[in-house]
Order: sequence, then structure tokens, then C-alpha cells
Amino acid sequence: MAKAESNVSDGLSLDLIRDSLIRQEDTIIFSLIERARFPLNPPTYDPSYASIHGSCGSLAEFIVKQTEATQARAGRYENPEEHPFFPENLPPSEVPPYNYSEVLHPAAMSVNLNKIIWDMYFNKLLPLFVSPGDDGNYASTAARDLECLQAISRRIHYGKLVAEVKFRDERKDYEPAIRAQDKNTLIKLLTFAAVEEAVIKRVAKKAMTFGQEVKLGEDNNSTEGKYKVDPTIVARLYEDWVIPLTKESPLFEALKDSGEMGVSPDGKGSVGMTSMDLDDDDDIFDEPFDVREIGEEYLKSFCRQTAVAFFNQYGLISHQINSYNDFIRYGLQRTFDSFGEYEIQPGYDPSKKGDGDWRHAKVKFGKVSVERPTCWAVSGGTELKMLPRHARLQNMTYSAKMKVEVELKVYTKKIVKSDKFKTGREEIREEEIVYEDKREIFLGRLPVMVKSDLCWMSEVEKADCDFDHGGYFLIKGAEKIFIAQEQISLKRLWISNSQGWTIAYRSEVKRNRLIVRLVDSAKVDSIKGGEKVLNVYFLSTSIPVWILFFALGVSSDKEVVNLIDYGSNDSGISNILFASIRHADGSCADFSKEGNALNHLSKLVKATSFPPEEDIEECLRLYLFPSLHHRKQKARLLGYMVKCLLQAYTGRRKCDNRDDFRNKRFELASELLERELKVHIAHARRRMSKSLQRDLYPDRTVRPIEHYLDGTIVTNGLSRAFSTGAWSHPYKKMERISGVVANLGRANALQTMVDLRKTRQQVLYTGKVGDARYPHPSHWGKVCFLSTPDGENCGLVKNLATTGLVSTNIVESIVDKLFDSGMEKLVNDTSSALDGKFKIFLNGEWVGVCEDSLSFAAEVRRKRRMTELPHQVEIKRDEHKGEVRIFIDSGRILRPLLVVENLSKIKSFKAEKNFTFQSLLDKGIVELIGTEEEEDCRTAWGIKYLLADVKGKESVKYTHCELDMSFLLGLSCGIIPFANHDHARRVLYQAQKHSQQAIGFSTTNPNIRVDTLSHQMYYPQRPLFHTMTSDCLGKPGYPLGQNGLEPKPELYNGQNAIVAVNVHLGYNQEDSLVMNRASLERGMFRSEHVRSYKAEVDNQEMQDKKRKLGDIVNFGKIQSKIGRVDSLDDDGFPYVGASLQSGDIVIGRCAESEPDNSKTDLNGAERGLDHSIKLKHTERGMVQKVVLSSNDEGKNFAVVSLRQVRSPCLGDKFSSMHGQKGVLGFLESQENFPFTTQGIVPDIVINPHAFPTRQTPGQLLEAALSKGIACGGSLKYATPFSTLSVDAITEQLHRAGFSRWGNERVYNGRTGEMVRSLIFMGPTFYQRLIHMAEDKVKFRNTGPVHPLTRQPVADRKRFGGIKFGEMERDCLIAHGASANLHERLFTLSDSSHMHVCKTCQNAANVIERTVAGGRKIRGPYCRYCQSADKIVRVNVPYGAKLLCQELFSMGISMKFETQDC
Repeated sequence: MAKAESNVSDGLSLDLIRDSLIRQEDTIIFSLIERARFPLNPPTYDPSYASIHGSCGSLAEFIVKQTEATQARAGRYENPEEHPFFPENLPPSEVPPYNYSEVLHPAAMSVNLNKIIWDMYFNKLLPLFVSPGDDGNYASTAARDLECLQAISRRIHYGKLVAEVKFRDERKDYEPAIRAQDKNTLIKLLTFAAVEEAVIKRVAKKAMTFGQEVKLGEDNNSTEGKYKVDPTIVARLYEDWVIPLTKESPLFEALKDSGEMGVSPDGKGSVGMTSMDLDDDDDIFDEPFDVREIGEEYLKSFCRQTAVAFFNQYGLISHQINSYNDFIRYGLQRTFDSFGEYEIQPGYDPSKKGDGDWRHAKVKFGKVSVERPTCWAVSGGTELKMLPRHARLQNMTYSAKMKVEVELKVYTKKIVKSDKFKTGREEIREEEIVYEDKREIFLGRLPVMVKSDLCWMSEVEKADCDFDHGGYFLIKGAEKIFIAQEQISLKRLWISNSQGWTIAYRSEVKRNRLIVRLVDSAKVDSIKGGEKVLNVYFLSTSIPVWILFFALGVSSDKEVVNLIDYGSNDSGISNILFASIRHADGSCADFSKEGNALNHLSKLVKATSFPPEEDIEECLRLYLFPSLHHRKQKARLLGYMVKCLLQAYTGRRKCDNRDDFRNKRFELASELLERELKVHIAHARRRMSKSLQRDLYPDRTVRPIEHYLDGTIVTNGLSRAFSTGAWSHPYKKMERISGVVANLGRANALQTMVDLRKTRQQVLYTGKVGDARYPHPSHWGKVCFLSTPDGENCGLVKNLATTGLVSTNIVESIVDKLFDSGMEKLVNDTSSALDGKFKIFLNGEWVGVCEDSLSFAAEVRRKRRMTELPHQVEIKRDEHKGEVRIFIDSGRILRPLLVVENLSKIKSFKAEKNFTFQSLLDKGIVELIGTEEEEDCRTAWGIKYLLADVKGKESVKYTHCELDMSFLLGLSCGIIPFANHDHARRVLYQAQKHSQQAIGFSTTNPNIRVDTLSHQMYYPQRPLFHTMTSDCLGKPGYPLGQNGLEPKPELYNGQNAIVAVNVHLGYNQEDSLVMNRASLERGMFRSEHVRSYKAEVDNQEMQDKKRKLGDIVNFGKIQSKIGRVDSLDDDGFPYVGASLQSGDIVIGRCAESEPDNSKTDLNGAERGLDHSIKLKHTERGMVQKVVLSSNDEGKNFAVVSLRQVRSPCLGDKFSSMHGQKGVLGFLESQENFPFTTQGIVPDIVINPHAFPTRQTPGQLLEAALSKGIACGGSLKYATPFSTLSVDAITEQLHRAGFSRWGNERVYNGRTGEMVRSLIFMGPTFYQRLIHMAEDKVKFRNTGPVHPLTRQPVADRKRFGGIKFGEMERDCLIAHGASANLHERLFTLSDSSHMHVCKTCQNAANVIERTVAGGRKIRGPYCRYCQSADKIVRVNVPYGAKLLCQELFSMGISMKFETQDC
């Protein structure tokens, strides 16, 4: 072929293109003439005809594929004008490349219509011009077909070049239509009717000329009208297919380019079909993009800005709030709709029938509405807006009224005559409505999540607390949260071999579940061959799989085998199939005859304990694979399930892993509330049924529906579930589980955030859970692999990664979009084969098939990036299983990743500094990737990996890129400096324990809170270092000058202290710390400890009888015998500022007195006695606030808060950010501390042995980096996995005038001498933990004892005893302090005595008996010996005496051997 023809794009002009198109007409006609020489030859296109090794298609497909592979090696498809029919796995070109000029954009060149051309040629065109028949020339026939296909394909794809020239000439006409993606306008612009008509006439005439028969010496007129190919067919080819598809090619290209290549909604982006720029500043259509052009620094800055935009849009707890909002919008209505119509039968009491017929009732729920939270004002008699602070202060539940439309119908059933020809019965029962009522009623109160759409705080600009992001509930004043529950996903076919080989179709509805099981032949009767057979468990019965196939309309065994389509000649599989046929035949003889299988299936279902009401055909339609509407489609899915099971049995397919996150879903507020609400609505409905049933008798009147439906059942049930934490089980109706609801921690704001991002996996027994505790590769980027508690919950309780999101339900249907992307409908027959087509599953339901799965998946991703599909759609192409799985359900973990191929679009964001994350999603620069889809991605760990070149190797083609590696960690791990340098256990301690126990500033509204216990640090500080996580969650700082980001203040809870690594007088052994007393006196680590005391009184009037005076308990001041009341006012409350000590009364409360004080009230308390609240042992403080209020139950209550200022003292616990915990061992004066040449005195001295044993070099790096930052250094980042090198840190220190390694010369504070050793010193961020010696100190000589055992009580606050175990006993024995041991364990514990008879060695009793002379005496007496002689008194612990007495009550007598001493 000439160069001018083969490469028209080198000199793009309309004349050159027109000449090429005319020559291509000749090629098409000649190729059709050559194909018409042969008949149709059907075996050429039959996949079952040729069994060519390595090929699964027809002979025509094989020849086309092989020819294209050879031509690809010769470089044919390097030419942008050539398009292969099978582009998958084509080999690369082996000839030197020709430098073709790029006229079209690469995306435009990728437009390939060959699938349409293939279908058109074989199914529509070929039967028109070839004669039927078979001459055996199959290979020649396929070769001629290839020539026709390639000629037609080349002609049609030339339409892009035609449109390119037209676009250049008439740009102003095409540009608006492309921007608006107006398909109709583009078609009109590309249509020239006169030109098209001329082309059609020309090709018809050419066909007549080239195809006529010419014979020499004969009259050619005799052959007129006979042609080798019919000219009308050639004209129709051009009119119906070539010309329309020629316009379709550039049209698809234009719309694809405008959407994928950057058309912005405001119309400022680029449009067009060419590689030319429409705007001077828009370079989207430039030559292939190289990431290096943008620059590493700008890309890193862009990643940081992207992360900031992500957190601004989604925050950290959006998964909690979004799930609750989804429940309010859709889940609540779905819950009520699931109950359907409820029929209530009458009681059928013969004595109450009367003259009328039996009355029945039907109740149906309708539309549900939820109001916003309100509370009732007693004084004004109106409802007021209730805010979270009101519920928190008044111990109320922050809830909203739930109203539902309920329709009640009362009817009687009467027997009337009917037309037997129509109904099949002479008499039928008709319903005659007697009473009908439809109204909206109150059906309980629903707890409202703070900051959700129902909450009032979602609309205010400034919240009560700057650190409060919502996501929790207020139940009786307590803050409750949901912990995300890991549950096995029901959205996939589940293969397991734990209890036999099974594959399950699982559903939330029990009757929709189906299990195919491989059963041993020994367990099945009447089997004479085969080791295993296939059984189906459906509708609570076992069905032979072959019978179910035939019940679904399959007509032969061969069809069943074809539906299973195992794909190999395995004798073991054949034995299983034959055994299954024999098993089915033994269960139902002649099951293959029409109707027998269905009748047998009906008998099996009706024989179950609870058979369904519907007939078997209706059962199959409603319950078996309900998403498929035709029986033969159901049979096809059943066959695929059997195939998957057999593949797993033979090792060709893996069983599903229950620990893989692809198989898990998170249950949050929507799913949990929906499940719990169903329980209480069902309870209310049962109660309604019982009460309404009594009123259905003829002598009773049916009242309005609100008299039967009790809304308090729902209100109290939800409140009880939140308060106790016992939640309804996912699939066991009568059981409840714990660990779903937890109290929200408020030690600091970081603990609050971490609690809201926790996840939990429920296991039956925590001892044996298999691999559930171990990290799994699917955890990567989804959950933190370090943040997990130690102990029994290790590995079961996890934390979401920093950028982890939980998906919500996508309500809109996307099936139509999938059809537009290339999906084909699932055929409704069992005879046609799928021919290797990929199966497409949407949320586990089979919705269609596709031939080219690669292009289908790419098209779906393109639509997602173009916002044609929701951003949370997840697609997985599984080539090994032949499946394309798409998920749009809730509970999947997603995370944002940069799309490498679209990084060129970030140039348009250079001018924008405050772009939104949504704009990045809309442009396709960032996309949300799920667990399964990430398996198909090749993700770079950071920008530097995109830019890295490996010498001698081909560069890796990444598809996605991480925003930052630290986002793989959880929130509490990502803020630890140099975390990747520390031992994992120390990072875990800091992330899971110390960071959540550190004292900080937990809330900015302490004045309107009455927490039971809270700590606040007086002078909290930010650390000197920065991390990526803290910066992205922070806010812009220095508004007047610098443009930096300040770390989020509530993430860090501590202070920067000067820490020296040294041994100081032996007081910092092990984990001990020595602190500077002067630093503490200046306020370092000083904190405020606030404890609240609550008391309530119930002043509601009794419903059954009038309350007596002594039953009333009120607040007031009386002279108390249990404590001091000096600080109380007359109302029974202390005044603000009063100093209370241990033993003082903090709230005075007493019962009203009556003349008769011997009686007790209903609660068992004596009337007139004191009910005051007393400060327990070691409790003291200043009164900070006094609150008096009432809750929603009508009870008055009072809260008194005591404030206590605490400076660090010996025994208090501290920790660095690296898990280096320790207690304060000594307070040293400043003048005795070592000091540097600059006069710097350390605040803390720690032992150098702490570093090698704990393996925390990260703390040394933090100190060195912070030292350089304090001296003005510019290197500030200590982000895990992207930290500065040691050389950079040491160089920064050296530039500041310090030693490279942080060591300093110090002088002895006591003697003034220079210390010979250099001391490492630098600022380190330290945290003060809530564990303080004052709260744990315990001492006692004697005190309260237990009334039964007479041993000291256990509680420290009750002045209880100190636990003295066996190891403590061994220590005292080793010291030889036996007298001390006797005093501790006997004298000061439960010292007692008893009497023993030396004669019989039994215990003697002290009784009153009569002696000679009638005199009565009291003393020890042995009833067994009937004597008072030889009785001795022995000292024993009271516990031993109690044991003797308890054994005696059981009929066991103990013997005591005594010796005189």
C-alpha cells in the first residue's frame, strides 16, 4: 500500500481523505465479491465444530485472532487508522516503529466500533448476499470474511478523520454542541444528505460494473441483470450501516473526549475531538503526559491540599452521621414497610358470638414521619426546642417523636355464590368492611444522633463545643455511641468447606436462602455409585439438585450439564453428576417427565414444619433468586453455583475467607437501628393484636387504633437497649449481643474521636477465633494495623484508617447505565451457551453478561469519573472466575487515591487554593477505591515512587497513588512522630492507651456539662514537630503573615518539656522519672480534676393510693449522723466555693418525719432518716457548680461538682509519644539539677536504659528535631514513613550551633563541676495521664467488714482492705516477718474464736442449758458427747468457722485436732 494511502493523517486534507474513501469503496466491493463465491458454510461459525487447542471459539474467530496477532507483530496496528477486532493480548510490534503524526487525541484513537461491525456483518449482512449451503471450504470462507471485516472497519473508522477536518473548518458550530454533549445537534452537523445519496448511487454502480459477468465472443446483453454480488445489497450496506456508523465514530469520540478529558460544568474546560487546544491556558490535549513535568514539590503540596479538602468534606466521623441520615431518609420507612399487612383473627369464643358473624381485622403501616427533638414545658404548656445541652444537663433522652399512618380495617367474611366457570368454585368468601379507620398516630420516640439532619445543631454556625463533631446519642443524659460491627457480607455467593463443601446464596430473608451441598453417598439412601451427590437446601427441605433443575424448566440431562459448564473432563466430577442423577431418580421416579419434578418439589415443601402459604410455582417465583424473574434464568444461576462448588471441590477455585474485608460489611446506625426497631415494633404489634382481638367480639366496640398500639413499648425498648448495651442479634431472634453500644470517652478530644472510629468483630468465644486476630492484607489502608487493644479483644477491636470511609446505600438504579456500558441481558433459556462471556453481578445478584469485560470495566470506571455513576460504586473484574462484580451497598470501606492517568488535570487547580474534594472527584483526579477494586490497582506508595526510575528495568506503570503513607494508620497512630522507627508494641501502647488517657482540654463548654469525672490541663501545648495527619486536620494559622497550617489542637494533650537522658541519684530506675520541682511550681503539668455527685428524688404522686408524708424524700439540711453538714445551706446544697473534705455531706436529703418512726417506706428506708450523699474516702474539693433540675420522667435531681487542682506528685504517671511510660519517682530542686553552658536546666530526667530495652529511637529523633525547630530550623515534619533522614536532622542541629547528635556539656548542680560525660538533651512532648497516686493510694488498719464473712470490704472508697495474696505472703515469709504476717492476715482481718471438744474433736456450741438444781447456765457444750468437759477455745479466722458451719448444714462434719500450748 502506498504511503499516501496508508498514512493519510500525515497531510490531513478533505481531498486526500475523499480519495482514500473512494479507493476503499473498491476494496469493500471486491472483498464482498470474493466472499460471495462460497456458500454460507455454517460450521465455520459453530464453536463446537473445531476443537483447536488453546481456542474456545469458532473457526472464524480463530483465524481472525491468529491473523491479527501476526499482523500486530509486523506493526500493522501501530498505525492509528487500523483497529483490531480482538485487541486483548495482542503481541507488541517487532519492526522499527514509524513516526505517525498524532492528529487525534489518544482517547479519540481508542474509539473502536469493531464489536458493532462484527455483529452487523455476521448476523445481518452475511445472510443477505451469500447462498445457503455447505461446500467444506471453511478455512477459505473464514479468510474471505476477514478481508470483508477489515475493509469495512477501516472505512467506518475513517469517519473520525472526516469529522476532524470539518471541526477545524467550522469550529464555532461544533464547539457548543460538544460542550453541551448534544448528540442530536452533532448528528445534524455531520450529516450531508446530498453527499450521502451520491455515495450510495456510486457504490451501487460500482457493484454493477465490477460484478457483472463478461464473456468474449458472446452477447453480453444475455447476462445483464446477473451480478456476482447484488448492487442493492451494497447500497443497503452503505445506507444502513457504513454511513451511520461513520458518523457514530466521531460522535462517540467527541462526547467521550468532552466528558473524560475535562469539560467543566462552567464551560471553561476543553472540548473537541482534536489534539489542538481550544484555550491558550488549557493543555489537556497535549502530547502524552509525564508526571515529572509538574514537579515533585507541587505534587506533594497538592496531595496535602487534597487531604485537607477530604477532611473538610467528610471529617472523621461522617460514617456515623451519614448512616443515621440514611436510616432517617430510607431505612425507617423500609422498616415499617417490611411488616406488610397484618391480619388479626377473632377469638372464636362460642359464648360471645351473638347474632352477627365473626369479625376480622387488618392493620397496615403507611408513611412514617419524624419530628425534630422537642420537650414539654410544664410552665407554659407548650413544646420547646430541645438542644443536646438540655438533654445532657437534665438527664433526658435526646429523641424525636415518631408518627406513622396506620390503616385499620374491620370486616366480616361472608359466603356468596360465584360463577364456577370463572372462579372454579360455586361459593367463595367475600370480605365486607364493617369499620375502617386511617390516621397518623404517635408510635414512640426515636433517639436522635447529635449533628445529624434531625438535630438542631446541624444548622447552627457555632456549636456548644469546638471539639464536638457529633455522631453520638444522649440517653438519659449519658453519651452513647455505636461501635461499627463487622459482619459477613450477604452480597455474594459463599463457598465454604468448614462443615462440608457448600455454596450458599444468602439473604436477610430466611426463605430466600439456598445452599448447595456436596453430601457423602453414605448419608444418602439408594446410591449404588459415586462418592458424593449434590443436594439443595431450600425452604427448610433437602432437594436433589437434578429435581430442582427440572422443576425450573430444564428439559434434559444434557442441558443441566451444559448449564453447569464445568469445562474439563474430570472423571471425579462425572461420577458426582451421575450419582446426583441416580439420587434424583431414586427420590422421584420419572422426574424428567413434564410436571413430575415440580409435583415432587411441592410435596417436599408441604411436608416441612412451617410450609409457605403459596403454591410451589409462586414459591419459586418469590423466594428462589427473587432478583431473577424467569425460571430458566434461575436455573442458569443454580447451574453456575454448582459449577463454583465443583471447582472449589477440585481445587480450581478457592473457598471464601471470612477474614477478608471484601467479604465483610460494617453495620452502623442504619442497620443496627433498623434491626432493633423491628424487634420493638413486632412487640408492640403483638400487644396490639391481643388487645384488639378482645374488641372483635360482636358485643364490643372497636376503638381508634391509638388505643391498641402502645408507643411506650418502642420508646422504652430503644432506651433500654442503649442503656444496657444489649442489642438484638443479627440472625438469632431470642438472643442479644454486647459490644454494640458504648459510653463515649471524654478524657480528651482525641479519645472521643478514636471511640467514634472503632470497629468490632463479634465472635462466639474469644479464646478460639482462628485467624480473626491477625492482620490481613485486605486491611491495608482500610483499618489501622497497629491500633488494637491488648487482652481478650486484641485483633477483634480495630480502628479505621485516617482516610477510611464507610459507604452508604445508593438508592438510584444503575442497571441502565450498565447496559449503556456494554452489558447484555441474561437470556431466558437454558439451551444457549454463554460462550465465555463474563457474568456481571450487582450487589451479588446476576444482572447480565458482557463479552469484553476489560472494556466494560473501563467504561464503568470512566462513567464513575465523569459523575455519570455515583462515586461510591465499586467494580471488580475477576478474570480467573469470569466475573465482574459491582457493589453499591452500604458498609464497604472506601479510601481516596490519586488517579495517575488524570494527574495532568491538576494544572487547572494551580490557580485555585481552596478547591473542594468534590471537584477533584468530579474531574476524576481522585476516586474512592474499595477493598475488591484495589486488587486491580497498582498503587504507588507516594509521589516519589511515581518519579523514581529503576536502572536497568522498565518503569512501573502505576494506576493510582497514595496521598500519604501515614494515612494507612489510624488517627492516634498517624500523629506519632517517627512512629516507623519505634517498636510496634510501643506505638500500640501510645495509640491505644496513653493517647486516650492523656489529660488535655476535653471540651470548650465545661460550664454547661456535668460529667461524672473530668480532667483539664491548665496550660496545654502543641508539639514543636508537625505530621501530615495533624496538619491536614488543622486550620490555617498566622492569619496576618505566614501561610502555614497549625496542627489540630485537640489531637495533642501534653506539654513540651526539656528532657535529659541521664541517671540522677538512682531515683529514675526502671521507668521512674525525676522532675524539676521549680518547673512544677511554675505550672508544668498542672491540671484540674472535677468530680460530680448526683442525687434524685421522686415526687410524683402515687397512682394507686395517696402518698403518705413519710414516703416523700426531699432535699434539705438536717443534723446528720453520717457526716458533717457545716458547708450546706438550708436547701441541702453546699454553696459555691465551699471546701469539702472526706466525710462531709455533699448533698443533703432526708425523708419527711412522722410520729411513728418505726415504720419504713416503700423503698425500705426508715421514715425521717437521713438519705444524704457523703464524700467517700480520699475525696475532697471545692464546690464549682450546683445544678438543680428535673428529667423527662418527672424526677427532681441535683448535681454538685467539686473542683480540685492537682500538681504532679510522687507516683503520678507520665508518658512520651512513644510509649515510654513512667511514674514520678523524685522531685529535685532546680539548683541541684545539672545545667548546660547556656543555663538550661532540664524539666525531666529519664534513664538511658529505657531506649535499648523499649526500642524507641523515635523519641531521640523527636528530641533532636524539636531542638532544631526551637532554634529556628525549617525542617519540621516527623510524619511516619516519610520522615526526615538522620543526616538532615543532625545537619539542622549543627547549623544551629549544637552538637550533631544532640549531646551537650553539663555541669553538676550540687558541686558546680563539669560532668565528664556528654548528656543528650532536647525538648520532648510529654503527656500526663489520668492515673494519679491520689486516686490510687490505699491504707487501712481496721475498718468496715463484710457482714457475712466479717472480712474487710474490697472497695477503696469504702475504706476497704488491701488485697494480700499468696505472693505477698511469700515475701513476708522470706523476710522472716511471721508476726507481721499473722497480724495482717488474722488479727486485722477476721479474727474470731470457736470451741472444740477434745474428746470427739467436733465443734461445740455455746448454748443455755439446765444443770442440777434447776439452775440455767450459758456456756460451751458438746451435744455429741453430752458433756461440757474437755472443751477448749481456739482462735480461728471467721472464714474457717463459716466454712465449718456451711459444711455442717450440708451434712458434712469437720474434725478439729487441738494441742495445748
